[in-house]
Amino acid sequence: MAQARVKPRKESVFGERFAVFAECLLTGVWIAVACLGVVTYPAAFAAGARHLRRRTSHEVGGGREFVADFRAAVRGGWVVGLAGWAVAAAVWVDVLAARAGIPGGPLVGAVGILALIGLAVALLRAAAVWAPGRAWRALLAQAGRRTVLDPAGSFLVVCGLAVVVLSAWVVAPLAVPVLGAVAAAAVAVEERYRHR
Repeated sequence: MAQARVKPRKESVFGERFAVFAECLLTGVWIAVACLGVVTYPAAFAAGARHLRRRTSHEVGGGREFVADFRAAVRGGWVVGLAGWAVAAAVWVDVLAARAGIPGGPLVGAVGILALIGLAVALLRAAAVWAPGRAWRALLAQAGRRTVLDPAGSFLVVCGLAVVVLSAWVVAPLAVPVLGAVAAAAVAVEERYRHR
């Protein structure tokens, strides 16, 4: 007896886009949990970005793959996370100096904050293209160049960071799922840069 041929049901464009949005929110929760190690935030964003790249490429992947990617990324990523906190502490000292009224303090504080934002964008752009076996040092150097050479894309990542900050300010728990949207923004910016 011949079996009837069943056509796979195609998902609507709205359904597919909503599924990606929902996946971004879930990924944000995974990223937030993975960031609890304080210095693990680069690895968390790298694993989240890789998960979202898999999702948009229609590849299979879920929580287990996220955890495996996180473990691989944290091997060198914790050093990047520690360095990031050191830079943030240095900028905090700059801001304190600016508020203390030291001559030239406001300029130094502003430059420090802009540098910190630039480094955060470069870190997110590096995490967006991370893959197992890739060295963080090389990823960050390349991402730093892309951050400068693609100001429009970098501005989009800054806007994503601003959404997280505003979400945390308005409703603190909302910042957790929005982290996935920041990872998705970084992935989209890198994809846009690659196809230019």
